[in-house]
Amino acid sequence: MFHTISKLIGDRLSRSKATVSVAESSTGGLISANLLSVPGASRFFVGGSVVYTRESRRAFLTLDKEKLSGLQPLTPEIVQVFADGARETLGTTWGIAELGVAGPAGSPYGGGAGVSVIGISGPISRAIKVETGSNHRANNMLAFTEAALELFLEVLDSL
Repeated sequence: MFHTISKLIGDRLSRSKATVSVAESSTGGLISANLLSVPGASRFFVGGSVVYTRESRRAFLTLDKEKLSGLQPLTPEIVQVFADGARETLGTTWGIAELGVAGPAGSPYGGGAGVSVIGISGPISRAIKVETGSNHRANNMLAFTEAALELFLEVLDSL
């Protein structure tokens, strides 16, 4: 889908011998799939998980409950904790996390459709909130994936 940007990311990670792990919810594995579409992805991609439910988050991520305490859903602050957890769980240079509501309905945590927060953890950490204004599930999943890949490339380019 987003092969050009994924290839740029893969090239930068391979050149610097850096690694990445991913924890994503509403993108359903699309961030990981795009990174894995790059030939030679085994040089930089360590693993990913779809942390769609609380049970999966507990099983796949090492999350500090104290750091999560008091954080609001769908905020840059909470996604940063998830990105840190993705990186720490697999011992990678970088962690990417995405939490969102693809739609068509809103979230039981209070967020409306078309909202995602994306976090990057590593030598440089950054988090953003994306709002599409749409409740179209598939389109939102793609928009959130593209935003995550663009943010990661931007962070890598700022090194």
